[in-house]
Amino acid sequence: MQPATIVDLNEQNFRQVLEGSMTAPVLIHFWAPMSEESAQLIPSLKALTEQYAGAFTLALLNCEEQQAIAGQFGVQALPTIALFVNGQPVDGLGGPQPIEAVKAMLAKHLPSEDELNARKALELSQQGEYEAAINLLGSLSDEYKQKGEIKLALAQCLLETNQFDLAEAVLNTIPMEYKDNFYKSLIAKLELHKQAADSPEIQSLEAALKANPEDLKILAELALQYHQVNRDEEALELMWTPLSRDLNALDGDLKKSFMDILSALGQGNPIAAKYRRQLYSLLY
Repeated sequence: MQPATIVDLNEQNFRQVLEGSMTAPVLIHFWAPMSEESAQLIPSLKALTEQYAGAFTLALLNCEEQQAIAGQFGVQALPTIALFVNGQPVDGLGGPQPIEAVKAMLAKHLPSEDELNARKALELSQQGEYEAAINLLGSLSDEYKQKGEIKLALAQCLLETNQFDLAEAVLNTIPMEYKDNFYKSLIAKLELHKQAADSPEIQSLEAALKANPEDLKILAELALQYHQVNRDEEALELMWTPLSRDLNALDGDLKKSFMDILSALGQGNPIAAKYRRQLYSLLY
């Protein structure tokens, strides 16, 4: 998406701006300082243009300064708003209008905010900015999140950021018609992780803990092994049980390891957030 475009229309640029509607819609706002309602709408229109981030151009025409252009358009009342697509007027509003009316008009002709955010998220993921893409995908409406292509994009970003459990949960909900070669490549990546995450050393520690369930040294070692292969939720759950009974377990070493994993996962990680809340509920 392009940066938001806001221009003041005048004799020199108005033809060029209208020609620009061949590639992106142009919203012309006819206003004048003497018309309080038309002037008051400008900040809201600018904010809306920023929100749409390049989906359309906002062209502001001061009818007092540019009377000849206003006359060409036959403006009868202020404010007047006209939407141009492919060089032609396709919609408009006359007289004082709430910004919601402008949004409703644009919604008939422009991609939705969800669609714009989804496009941006896909761009970010292609650029390797997976965390930013995850945040943007998370801002979509619940209905939009159900789209197969959105779920695939989210699963890819989660895999790339080593959030394997969350990625698997998303992949389990992919509709049949989206189980294409890209989907299969994501499943293959998940399977490779699972194989690497179940090493003989981990299996040995699991067996030892099963035989000695109260041995906190074995438990701590297994939890750290889980963490090293990105099985973080299992690691935190394993440590949480003894910590919930005694925060000073293993002379405080268990709590330190627990906190180290939370720090490694970072503030934005939902698994870390869950266990951070549980820990705070014990502390305070």
